[in-house]
Amino acid sequence: MLNDSVQEMEASAARMTMERGDRPWGYYLVLLEDAGYKVKQFVVKPGSRLSLQRHRHRAEHWQVVRGEGVVTLGKEIVRLAPGGSIDIPLGALHRVESVGAENLVVIEVQMGEYVGEDDIERFEDDYGRAAPAPGASPPKMK
Repeated sequence: MLNDSVQEMEASAARMTMERGDRPWGYYLVLLEDAGYKVKQFVVKPGSRLSLQRHRHRAEHWQVVRGEGVVTLGKEIVRLAPGGSIDIPLGALHRVESVGAENLVVIEVQMGEYVGEDDIERFEDDYGRAAPAPGASPPKMK
């Protein structure tokens, strides 16, 4: 029984990572990843924002733990402070901007058949990274 628990903890520990990805808006850390989900922390510098984007293979849940952010989700604009959260359905157009004086810190839970970093389609980007597929146009905002 104890041996099984130790083996399970060792297997789980192998999936716990601290992979860091630096971005123009701040950075993210991958905290945990397994089949069908990934848990990240992302930090957005004051006045910076993520791309207007969507994902084809995953939904996300964002929980704000520090700072203030304004989330665009389709045509909806939501202001989030610590303790606030939002669900981002698969395929929904979304972005977040850090609007306070301190870094915006968000815990993100991704769920879906594929949670790779390349599952992103950018439509607007302050850093010149928007490159939708040829002929693609942003989906109509709901």
